[in-house]
Amino acid sequence: MNGTETSILSAAVMLFFLMDPLGNIPILLSVLSGIPPRRQRKIIIREVIMALVILLIFLVGGKPLLDFMHLQQEAVTISGGIILLIIGLRMIFPKPEGIMGHQPTGEPFLVPIAIPMIAGPSVLAMLILMTQSNDNGLAHWFYALVLAWLASSIILIIAPVLLRILKRRGLLALEKLMGMILVMLAVQMLINGAKMLSNTF
Repeated sequence: MNGTETSILSAAVMLFFLMDPLGNIPILLSVLSGIPPRRQRKIIIREVIMALVILLIFLVGGKPLLDFMHLQQEAVTISGGIILLIIGLRMIFPKPEGIMGHQPTGEPFLVPIAIPMIAGPSVLAMLILMTQSNDNGLAHWFYALVLAWLASSIILIIAPVLLRILKRRGLLALEKLMGMILVMLAVQMLINGAKMLSNTF
């Protein structure tokens, strides 16, 4: 595996952790409770497709937005580390209402599955930051995004099966593990940002 493939995979893993499909399974099933299973599957497929469209919009428009605001790479890297750190800590120490807070009831349309379960604020912000903080082309991040989205979508589609296998405690344990990995990635981003900042003086 060459450097480009490794970079794409690491970016995909980071986005996958931010989408947090395993942690969203209980919320997803609660939102879809009372809806026939066949209809549930159609709703999830529709929502993940809408989420992908939103994510791609932010991926394409992220760099022009940051260029317009004249943000330097150091600021982008450090702010990305802070975002990851906050999300990681919330995953390790979850609140009863979940990472995203209370969600509306009824058959979902766009909210809360597409937004914010998949295309949440942390994922959208990270997409913008990633396109600005690296010299790789847009295709590089596109592949990473599609990989993360595809893995998250598959997990959400088979959510009832996973819940029966892992139970709530198993899902909670996996979410805490994902949170710990995010915290480590966040600290590394903060270290990289501090090094870049020190080199400018």
